[in-house]
Amino acid sequence: MAFIVAQRHWLVFVVCEMLSLLLLYHNNVYQRNMILSSAQFVVGNITYASGSLYSYFDLRKSNRILLERAGSMEAEILYLRQQLSDARLQLTTYDNVFLKDSLIAADSVNLNYTFMSASVVNNSTSHLNNYITINRGSADGVRSDMGVISPQGVVGIVMTANSRFSVVIPLLNVKLKVSCKVKNTNYFGALSWKGGDAAFAYLEDMPSHSVFEIGDTIVTSGYSTVFPPGLLVGVVDSYDKQHDDNFYSLKIKLATDFNALDALCVIDNHNQQSQHEIEQEARRYD
Repeated sequence: MAFIVAQRHWLVFVVCEMLSLLLLYHNNVYQRNMILSSAQFVVGNITYASGSLYSYFDLRKSNRILLERAGSMEAEILYLRQQLSDARLQLTTYDNVFLKDSLIAADSVNLNYTFMSASVVNNSTSHLNNYITINRGSADGVRSDMGVISPQGVVGIVMTANSRFSVVIPLLNVKLKVSCKVKNTNYFGALSWKGGDAAFAYLEDMPSHSVFEIGDTIVTSGYSTVFPPGLLVGVVDSYDKQHDDNFYSLKIKLATDFNALDALCVIDNHNQQSQHEIEQEARRYD
């Protein structure tokens, strides 16, 4: 109360000003329009400023919503890409991998083998011991010692698998050897990689009396439970005699481009376990 009494002259001044403005507003059209225009300008600026401030503070929420939508769309794109890759693999006949004039035709081979599509999720080509990771695992039926091919040719052998992924030891690994032969002959040897150029491997221990020429096709021999016979491996690029002169060493231009691997197939040999068991049984008599 004492404050009001002390400031009474200011209160009287404010009341008088308000009464003056009210009388001016009601009794003069020009001033009324000016007051309305000024009021609209002030209110408009205040509304704009408050809207901008609200938008600024709401930006984080909007960004989060956009990121969630973008993530959802990316997941759908990845899913559709995988479906397209699977469909493309299922439509691929792999006729260029199973050579038509192989000793055992692809149609008869497929009676004992089935093929599972897979995609590469990790790959290396610059080491002596390279590995490939694929997006299929034991939950999909993949197990160790399964062969792996690309639409161009042989890739490698499954080394290990967990429920979701498998690691493949490829031809570009100095530890791996694959039994191969010259197409349309029974001359075979062990294919291995010596490091360096990812485009070439070497077929060792080819008998000196074997018949072949540069440009001849090299295929899997079928002398294992991993690969069926007749799968394309590469072509003879050059050759040389080995140290004892009783065997040739063939330099093979690989059919598979290991620097551009994407869609693969894993080979399931239905008779693999039976063959392993009978071979182990025979070795017990050694």
